Amino acid sequence: MRLAACGVCLLVTLGFCLKGAQETSAQNAPEMVSRDSAPTFSSRVDLVLVPVVVRDRTGKAVGNLTKDDFRLFDKNKPQTIARFSVEKSAGSPDAGKTVQSNSPPPEGASAESGKTSRPSDIPERYVAYVFDDLNTSFADLARVQKAAKTHLSEHLQPTDRAAIYTTSGQNMLDFTSDRAKLLDMLMRIHPKPMFGAATRNCPDISYYMADRIINKNDQQAMQTEIQETIVCMSLDSSAAAQAQQMVQATASQVLSISEQGTRISLDVIKGIVRRMSSMPGKRIVVLVSSGFLTLNPDSVEMKAEIMDRAARENVVISSLDARGLYTDPTFDASRQAKMTQQAEILASQYDRESASAQADVLAELADGTDGTFFQNNNDLLAGLDRVAALPEVVYLLAFSPENLKSDGSFHKLKVTLVNERGFEVRARRGYYAPRHGVNAEETAKAEIEDAVFSREEMHELPVDLHTQFFKPDPSDAKLTVLARIDLKHLRFKKTEGRNQNNLTVVSVVFDHDGKYVTGVKKIIDMKLKDETLERLASGITVKSSFDVKPGVYMIRLVVRDTEGQMMAATNGAVDIP
Repeated sequence: MRLAACGVCLLVTLGFCLKGAQETSAQNAPEMVSRDSAPTFSSRVDLVLVPVVVRDRTGKAVGNLTKDDFRLFDKNKPQTIARFSVEKSAGSPDAGKTVQSNSPPPEGASAESGKTSRPSDIPERYVAYVFDDLNTSFADLARVQKAAKTHLSEHLQPTDRAAIYTTSGQNMLDFTSDRAKLLDMLMRIHPKPMFGAATRNCPDISYYMADRIINKNDQQAMQTEIQETIVCMSLDSSAAAQAQQMVQATASQVLSISEQGTRISLDVIKGIVRRMSSMPGKRIVVLVSSGFLTLNPDSVEMKAEIMDRAARENVVISSLDARGLYTDPTFDASRQAKMTQQAEILASQYDRESASAQADVLAELADGTDGTFFQNNNDLLAGLDRVAALPEVVYLLAFSPENLKSDGSFHKLKVTLVNERGFEVRARRGYYAPRHGVNAEETAKAEIEDAVFSREEMHELPVDLHTQFFKPDPSDAKLTVLARIDLKHLRFKKTEGRNQNNLTVVSVVFDHDGKYVTGVKKIIDMKLKDETLERLASGITVKSSFDVKPGVYMIRLVVRDTEGQMMAATNGAVDIP
């Protein structure tokens, strides 16, 4: 994500503005220099964030634990919990609060017309509903649409933003709060099977059976399909050779087309996870599907990449099996009961194996990203409510791995409680090490990026956020973000008689649906004399200005210092009429 450079100046309590770097001798070097930049953030692993949910025996979330209650292990080695916080969903008691931004401007700030307000429906959660129209039957999709219509109409919260995607890439809608648009797009979705019309073919060979026949050389599977082909084609029993040729050709075709369908489905999911990484809040992907298979190495690798990316971006993938309650295919009325008894038994066995394997990818994606998997239940409305729900309380544990090797390996995590008390602990399964070395600059950059696209507030540094705006004309506005930073709690390094530290201040503007609008990163190099530090101890103010259109905007402010490596992150909102 690139943050566009924007006019920014630094205000101090004396009321003057310090601008760009100046070349001077060391003894007369400016005490404070402000530098704008437009960085490109890139993902890496150093500070690992581990979300943890704790429930009691009744399934109720436990919300009164502290940092000392947890133990964290990386590859069975105990780790020091560097940061700890508690997030509570909007519907829970004592839910996290956002900073009001209608305070008067700090001392030294120029007065501007207008005032800010706090809309009640600022988004906190983003849910991407992914309907697998390539692999879901007409009947299954119709049942899901009926449940989803009620779910989207009645069960989404004002602070939710939803998007609709399909694995075919058709009939999609980006994140919005407009329920009418969501419902309209929902009802436009129809099955788009890879094999054209969803009719029963002859030979009728599934992807699972094609894989057994072509890749695994399963002779029992071949004989079973030969028997079915003889029956469905009304061939003479002596035409086994002809039926075998037909099975072989059809299986090859099914294998090729099905593998392509799996790649398409996984690629779409991967793209959605990438898209979700830029949303400022809780991020959930709800995959609704009758299931599909990941049988070749390329598909398995893509599936691992999706889980890796989701873990890195703190995106949860939950899944719902659209088939509902499992029914034994032995009683499929469409199967012609003219096969031998042994062939019937084998066909039913393979059908059960295929049905189970189709659900595996849904279960794996959910398990690998700390999501929820709902299956074998016809109450699809309850299922959608469950897979789209946020835990009432989430503990966020962060640690810096010791002696981390940049080899791309998977690190298994384990979180336990000092006093288990019969509680159930669910936590991130693990993370992937970076494939190259990470320096201090990259670490800081990644920590800031993570903070920008979160809604969690951090208060390691005392920072106040204020916003103002004025409208030079009815269609344009100038938005000003003021960050008041208390210097008394900063650590300074004494060098050549100066107190040195750097502050990185990032101000980002999102629209009402949480889509990135603009932002700026400001770096303040401080080399303060003792008397200046004493005079400015009460604080400095960083001013960022943005040209925007009238509307409702979310503001995210992140501040990080170099010496103490402390952070602050806070939220605000402004409604420009």
